[in-house]
Amino acid sequence: MPMSITPKNEIPKQGMPSGALSMLILRVLQSGSLHGYAIAQRIHLLSSEVLAVEEGLLYPTLQKMLLKGWVTAEWGISETNRKVRCYRLTPEGRQRLDTELSDYGRVTQAIQDILRTA
Repeated sequence: MPMSITPKNEIPKQGMPSGALSMLILRVLQSGSLHGYAIAQRIHLLSSEVLAVEEGLLYPTLQKMLLKGWVTAEWGISETNRKVRCYRLTPEGRQRLDTELSDYGRVTQAIQDILRTA
């Protein structure tokens, strides 16, 4: 089964934690409007080229985020002069990002606590 985010040169046996891709997309869009390919490239670059977002899961995730009201989309022109759909974070998306970052922080801290004390 293809993964939405995979470490470079490695196919993990387990999936990403639920919501990880949407959290990363929301965080990248916090800086401004981007089209889908630019979102994937930004995640790849910001992760020091460790994470790669597959198109087959990026666009369905963006569509779900549109339906939930976390992002809006409008047509624009890319740097290569192509017609692209540009996504922008909504106030609801900012609120969702805050919630997801808080949840992620709690889970990460709990895991670190166990690894440090077990």
